[in-house]
Amino acid sequence: MAISSGIKRRTLFAAGLGLLAAPAIFREKAEAAATGESNHMDVRPLPEINQFKLGSCKFTVVRDGTSIIEKPYETFGTNQDPETVKSLLTANFLPADKFMNGYTPALIDTGSDVILVDTGFGASGRARGAGQLVEGLKAAGYSADDVTLVALTHLHGDHIGGLMEDGAAAFKNARYVVGQAEYDFWSDKAREGTPAEGGHKAVLANVVPLAEKTTFIKEGDSVAPGVTAMLASGHSPGHMVFHVESEGKRLVLTGDTANHYILSLLRPDWEVRFDMDKTQAAATRRKVFEMIASEKIAFLGYHMPFPAVGFVERQDGGYRFVPKTYQFDI
Repeated sequence: MAISSGIKRRTLFAAGLGLLAAPAIFREKAEAAATGESNHMDVRPLPEINQFKLGSCKFTVVRDGTSIIEKPYETFGTNQDPETVKSLLTANFLPADKFMNGYTPALIDTGSDVILVDTGFGASGRARGAGQLVEGLKAAGYSADDVTLVALTHLHGDHIGGLMEDGAAAFKNARYVVGQAEYDFWSDKAREGTPAEGGHKAVLANVVPLAEKTTFIKEGDSVAPGVTAMLASGHSPGHMVFHVESEGKRLVLTGDTANHYILSLLRPDWEVRFDMDKTQAAATRRKVFEMIASEKIAFLGYHMPFPAVGFVERQDGGYRFVPKTYQFDI
């Protein structure tokens, strides 16, 4: 049976409270309805989203993309014997020779503000399947123009790449919040000719053009009503985490404080290649996740397994990640 040539596209997705979006979007190209030729169908992934409530706030978590990285022991536990790292992965039902890294920006709709925390890779990641934030927001019923505030945990490329699109602000109605120490470090010309030069150039391209609309913050500053910043340096010089509180419910967006749910949380003292000050980063991990465990606060970690939200409990000298299920939905 021929399909009408007026049908150009069908988009299949499910996006609801606590519901993962459907894993694929099907695009039809109806070429010749009258001839009875079969349609050619292209399939590409639809960004995964997850939505839940915290008090009166509605969270939307978007999977901006993933990477498969070889040799986990070259990234995590760099101060350990590689076999020790492999053994810990194997003991936790994970491959010893590679790991999956996810990138997870989050939107917080407070009713008065629409706050985006981190922006993913943007256009620079699309050739390899990342840079899916804006499409994910659309699947959740938001447009880039709905965002009123962009808060950045820190200024590494996978967090700031989505700020600009075709040379213009991707979130044209937003103001911005950035840690003062973080901005001062990455925008400084002293980074030229150092290992941080690539990050410096990314900040010049993506963050500096927005400086006039940016509020620079420090420890304890308010980001928005109910959202407070806490300095959590080590991974980068001015890395921030954000506390959200609504109707007595609490959640901390921990950014890159911990980058793997086993290798960083269960072994918080292990060094991580991407942590700029490894000793400080380990101390910060302990401080932040001890608070989260002691006070039984939910957290959202940028590189945690999607949808990147859960809790931690003390275990084996570190912390066990407990993913969220339905506790936010009832």
